[in-house]
Amino acid sequence: MKLLASTVLAALLALPAFSDTIPITLDIVNADGAPDGFSRSMVTANGTYPGPLITASKGDTLVVTVNNLLDDPTMRLSTSLDFDGILVDTGNSFDEGSSFVTTCPIAPNASYTYVVPLVNNQTGTFWYHSQLSVQYVDGLRGALIVYDPDDPLKDLYDVDDENTIWQVGDWWHNSTLPMLAGYVATGIVPVSDSGTFNGVGRFNGGPEVPFFVVDVVQGTRYRFRIINTSARNVFTMSVDSHNMTIIETDGMPTSPMTVNSLDLLAGQRYSVVVEANQPIANYWINAPYVGGSPARNLNQNATLSRAILRYQGAPEEDPTSPMSLGPADEELNALVEANLRPLVASPAPEADINITLNLVVTAGKAQWNVNNVSYLAPEVPTLVKILDGANSTDDFNVTENTFILPANKIVQVIFPPSEDDEEHPFHLHGNNFWLIKSNSSDEINTENPIKRDVAGVGSTGTIMRFSTANPGPWFFHCHIFWHLQAGLATVMASGLNETRAEVHPTQAWTELCPAYDALSPDLQ
Repeated sequence: MKLLASTVLAALLALPAFSDTIPITLDIVNADGAPDGFSRSMVTANGTYPGPLITASKGDTLVVTVNNLLDDPTMRLSTSLDFDGILVDTGNSFDEGSSFVTTCPIAPNASYTYVVPLVNNQTGTFWYHSQLSVQYVDGLRGALIVYDPDDPLKDLYDVDDENTIWQVGDWWHNSTLPMLAGYVATGIVPVSDSGTFNGVGRFNGGPEVPFFVVDVVQGTRYRFRIINTSARNVFTMSVDSHNMTIIETDGMPTSPMTVNSLDLLAGQRYSVVVEANQPIANYWINAPYVGGSPARNLNQNATLSRAILRYQGAPEEDPTSPMSLGPADEELNALVEANLRPLVASPAPEADINITLNLVVTAGKAQWNVNNVSYLAPEVPTLVKILDGANSTDDFNVTENTFILPANKIVQVIFPPSEDDEEHPFHLHGNNFWLIKSNSSDEINTENPIKRDVAGVGSTGTIMRFSTANPGPWFFHCHIFWHLQAGLATVMASGLNETRAEVHPTQAWTELCPAYDALSPDLQ
């Protein structure tokens, strides 16, 4: 522990003097819980699902100590933590948390401290989760909010605090090891038993777990930060009789756009402003979801996925209006992602490099392929190989699907239209990208595209551009984690020489891989 403390201290001393450090301790423990009324053992941070809220302000540094206390052998016993959407500088890429890409997992009964400076004045709505296999399906996920004291959109809302965060997610009654084995045996992705809203849900035939209540005061404007923490499901959010004005997309401020319904793919986040301008009453917050055929899991009833918007002075009871999936067709004003614009318009830089990624599933198998390669996590993490001198694709296994890119270039990634009936939310770690063409439209927008870090890939095709001015090995994968586990992933490794020059890991980090490699398979 002295060594761990000394390496963390060295990292902290290197931070700017004006940076506030936010110490956080997460005990990763197995705990019994019943989010939707069905009791099961879970993987949790500090014993709760979702895990504890992490908050910071612009320019702060997160110092997150993870104590791995897992002991339930029906689930993975090692762990690793990823801070989804947080920008990571090259020099800090070893603390990015992607198992077998930038680090090794944390062994049982071990601890590790991630030092995460919030760079480039980044603010917004993010989340953290396990990045080992499909472990976060078992419960290890929580919100991470970075507040901006100088938010240029703060005049649009009155309240933005810990009570205005909406975490929606899919939930399973079974644990991940048997579900993953079933997926491998059949090629059929598991279908969730329910959906949860801030950790509360219901399933067909289950107990009537009280719906989560969001309290509001008439005449007040609220910034609700919505996070889809799912491993598969797409959630469609709406509030009966209320509009939602979108002001943030995946941590980036956007030009205000008013809708009454919006979809969130797994890993996506939006901030919306809702004005409590209706008569004092209870209103449904609708959060139905899709993710595979409900016929494969009779517990599933997406209509039960919801919460209550309760005005101060309203009775403590469910809304009297019927449960619905959202606005009727004739009233629908749904978000079209392609219509979003950044708050400050700027053109996307011209592409220097073009990469086309074709996604194909192997029929009847739990195997996804990107350009005919199914990603398989290596035994030696990508970053370790780079630090040891890897210079070309020949230095990596073919199944690592690693693209070697020069530093300081603009890379355009083209996903051609596909016939798959499930949209794939592709996520870039440590960075974000310009969304040149959204899957929601045929429009090509290079003049003022939004930037985000998760975007859908599907039937109409998607085009993204990202910069390699921040070199490193960055995981780029489908955020349906069942698909990721089946190989739907690549690594965008840029500026290998620059990475070696800038990355100086701590001794505690270098000890993670030997400790993990020494474990028996049942402890990994």
